[in-house]
Order: sequence, then C-alpha cells, then structure tokens
Amino acid sequence: MRKPNDIIVKDAISKMIDVYRIRKKFDETAIVAIWPEIMGTAIANRTTQIYIHDKKLFLRIESSVIKNELLMVKQGIIKRLNDHAGSEVITEMIFL
Repeated sequence: MRKPNDIIVKDAISKMIDVYRIRKKFDETAIVAIWPEIMGTAIANRTTQIYIHDKKLFLRIESSVIKNELLMVKQGIIKRLNDHAGSEVITEMIFL
C-alpha cells in the first residue's frame, strides 16, 4: 500500500531530470534512439550519422533517393519526432 508521500518512479526520474537541468539532452537522446522505430529499418540502415544541435536534426543519409523523399516530408517527420518527445525538441532537419 502506498503512503501519501510516495511517488511513482517515473515521476521521480522526471523530477530528477528537471532538477539537474538535463531535460533537453534527455529528449534529444530519446529522439536519436527512436529514429529507427519511427522511420523504419530501410531508412535507419541508410542513416550513417544523426545528431541534434540547437534544435536542428542533422542527418547523413547514404541514399540520395531516400534523402530526396525525406526532404519532401520533413515537416511531418519533425512533427512526429516532437510528438514522441512531448515537446519541441527539433525545429529543422539538415542533411549532411
């Protein structure tokens, strides 16, 4: 039985992330980690570099065909990634 002062582990971790001011980095890392699941294995296997800096998602895709397809739907991808994070972590996608 829970006591009145008990908190759920998820809430405790979330509070700790906020206290140590690492929420931004945590959300960025989560987006990079979820990239294969959101985009699928075909795109993930051709993504050779992915990182976030100043709310910009930098990607190196080895297939020019896939890169062009992603360019056409980049706003949708940004929205899906931000929805997953629960906040605006990415504002722009840049292909290297």
